[in-house]
Amino acid sequence: MRYWLMKSEPSDVSIDDLASFPDQTVAWYGVRNYQARNFMRDQMSVGDGVLFYHSNCKEPGIAGIAEVCSPAYPDATQFDKNSKYFDAKATQEQPRWMNVDVKLVKKISLIALDELKRHPELEHMRTLQRGNRLSITPLDPAEWKFITTQLVNT
Repeated sequence: MRYWLMKSEPSDVSIDDLASFPDQTVAWYGVRNYQARNFMRDQMSVGDGVLFYHSNCKEPGIAGIAEVCSPAYPDATQFDKNSKYFDAKATQEQPRWMNVDVKLVKKISLIALDELKRHPELEHMRTLQRGNRLSITPLDPAEWKFITTQLVNT
């Protein structure tokens, strides 16, 4: 089992949106970074833990706990000419972009970015490193355990 932090802009899909979706599940679409795509395609497995992170908003931070609930499959938005995620080089035979489905486990009280930065146990957490802009990052099991046992207040 692996652990991930996955960023979503609340204006696109928030934790509350996820809670309202059928089966509380969403396709993690629109990833257009090869490293993040490779994480989904090559490393994520059904059952992996996910910290659902609100990004690019007034108060960024971890808003919920989720899990990967499907293997990777082609992201349909790459084929949709009306989508901002359309990729003219992608074909049905050779898709370029993948996604996984993510299912809500529980919504939590927001753990703000500033709060995460205060803890020495998280000093190596990839999301907190200067210059990191990846929308999906792996978590060390110790980071997952610290956040889910020490910082989560539901």
